[in-house]
Amino acid sequence: MQSEDERKRFLVVGASILQLPAILRAKAMGFYVGVADYNPNAIGIPYADEYFNVSTIDVEGITKAAQLFHPDGMMTLATDMPMRAIAAASEACKIPGISYETAIKATDKAEMMKAFEEHGVEHPWYYVARGKDEFDTIKQMVTFPCIIKPTDNAGSRGVVLAHDKKELEKAYEYSHSEAREGTVIVEEYLQGPEFSIEVMVVDGEPNILQITDKLTTGAPHFVEMGHSQPSRQSEENQEKICNLAIRACKAVGIQIGPAHVELVLTKEGPKMVELGARLGGDCITTHLVPLSTGIDMVSASIDVACGRKPDIMSKFNKGSAIRYFHTSAGVLRAVDGIEEAKQIPGVQEIMIVKDMGTEIMDIGNSVDRIGFVIAQADTAEEAVRVCEEAKSQIEFCIESKFSGGTVQ
Repeated sequence: MQSEDERKRFLVVGASILQLPAILRAKAMGFYVGVADYNPNAIGIPYADEYFNVSTIDVEGITKAAQLFHPDGMMTLATDMPMRAIAAASEACKIPGISYETAIKATDKAEMMKAFEEHGVEHPWYYVARGKDEFDTIKQMVTFPCIIKPTDNAGSRGVVLAHDKKELEKAYEYSHSEAREGTVIVEEYLQGPEFSIEVMVVDGEPNILQITDKLTTGAPHFVEMGHSQPSRQSEENQEKICNLAIRACKAVGIQIGPAHVELVLTKEGPKMVELGARLGGDCITTHLVPLSTGIDMVSASIDVACGRKPDIMSKFNKGSAIRYFHTSAGVLRAVDGIEEAKQIPGVQEIMIVKDMGTEIMDIGNSVDRIGFVIAQADTAEEAVRVCEEAKSQIEFCIESKFSGGTVQ
């Protein structure tokens, strides 16, 4: 057995449930693993070898932790803002990673749109408001309907559809409250099917690993409620989608590592929504890609981060899907039928992410979702059907806040 000094070292920025797959995979690959998180009770800490009590978005703090840890590589999973700290720390430690400039373009929606504009990447029209005065000027120029959202948040937080000036005024207050630095972006409302494209950039060249068909709540907040792979779009549309995704990655300067690209196929063709210079969340890259292609994107990301050549060759072509539960608001008292649902052929995982006694909110962002079902089948259609069948077997006992009764 190798000693601590002999083992390769890997730093995972974040130790929540989102980063747990990266922590576990790095351990399985034989790394001495460090984690950094502001929460000393984060779920991933016990699985790591070393812990740094620092916020994932503290650029100086993460850089200092990395310099103390001396990693061969580092990453986060499914969260955008830590990428700034990772980029700075990677540069300081002289290990592979995106540049800090790219990290800004991949985490600030205003800078991202500017990069798309400069490189001829199809995108919605947009206006940036860095305060109420700028917003008051902008609202006289926009056409409706339009989308307003913070430039520096994720998970559908602060995202609202507005149909007129009155709605936009109200939406601004909500969106502004979710903006870390107080800046919002007002954009064209793109209409059409939504997709994410899972990418691995190696030596500056984006490699498309999978196209994901997305299901959202729709207006007003567009929270993602399901994903399936492979895409059921025509080969012609898939080619257009992939071409745009590749150009978008190059526009923001991603030279290495994963990218999660989101776009809408409009009547005029595909247009960008946004991208992240990291692995996609919602179990897309940790579960759906391996189930539909056999590609382990987490392992590939760890390899790339350490300067190794990743294995990104598809092993098979199957269907995979995830569907989230949509329940009424209230207090969660019980969940029944999970074990029976797990027996349905094709069901891979069922997870409830809320504790009993937790107040369940109407779905306004991704944090409000109560849980999900993941399935694998021969086709995407069949995988979705398996998810829906499993969901139908599960009953939630939710106590209404108004009546004191229960609903399911």
